[in-house]
Amino acid sequence: MDNFPRMTTQTSSTPVPEGWREDNRALWDERVPVHVNSGFYDLDGFRARPDVLRDFETAEVGDVTGRSLLHLQCHLGLDTLSWAHRGAARVVGLDFSAPAVEAARTLAADLGYGPERAAFVTGDVYDAARAVPEASYDIVYTGLGALCWLPDIRRWAETAASLVAPGGFLYLAEFHPLTEALDDATGSRVVRDYFSRDAQVYDEPGTYADRDAVTVHNRSVQWQHTLGDVVSALAATGLRLEFLHEHDVSLFPRFENFEVRDGCHRFPAGHPRIPLIYSLKAVKD
Repeated sequence: MDNFPRMTTQTSSTPVPEGWREDNRALWDERVPVHVNSGFYDLDGFRARPDVLRDFETAEVGDVTGRSLLHLQCHLGLDTLSWAHRGAARVVGLDFSAPAVEAARTLAADLGYGPERAAFVTGDVYDAARAVPEASYDIVYTGLGALCWLPDIRRWAETAASLVAPGGFLYLAEFHPLTEALDDATGSRVVRDYFSRDAQVYDEPGTYADRDAVTVHNRSVQWQHTLGDVVSALAATGLRLEFLHEHDVSLFPRFENFEVRDGCHRFPAGHPRIPLIYSLKAVKD
């Protein structure tokens, strides 16, 4: 782990709250057992059918047979192990929460994957180059809900790009930052500053997997990164952007008027559509 000073700064030079990393880690560590036992993650169902990837992800990433894949900020490792199930020769998941990594290792063993096929390591994403076992991977993958926990998107891009093998690529799927600027009821009005780089500090009990869970470590610090910031950060690393796609579906009821259709959360019929998720692929030539 890096030894950070008591106060660091974001790309925009806005202050990063003291203790942000420790607070976020304590929050996630406490929620791991809640998530392991939740219907949201449904680990028993996953053991029976180990594939939770979204259709657009598998279509955009393509065939992973025989390839190595690194999953940054992997949490319980469901997405990581889904890529192994789809034929990746070796998958590595990294997360800063030691309890999450232990849960992922247990799940991998339950599925019959040894560490030579599916390895999980504890480490800070900014220090991933030193934490993971190999110097580079055919695919570096980051899934939904990861970037908001990082204050410095340029440093993330530099680290992720450094781990992509020549001829490989980085694939990112993430919730669209536009949704954070809109009202939570209908998503029809702009009520927050899309371009704000300020840290967002929350103190909320429970978790998205169980709203009624009793929790103690409830303070979290998050950041919103614009689409331009993310793409520009990756472009500055020398990776070549192959595509940037926007999707009008979500994985959870982001707005109160959402309906579930075709297995996804969507706006009601007739409601103007906006991008809810984006995905991109950036190649190392």
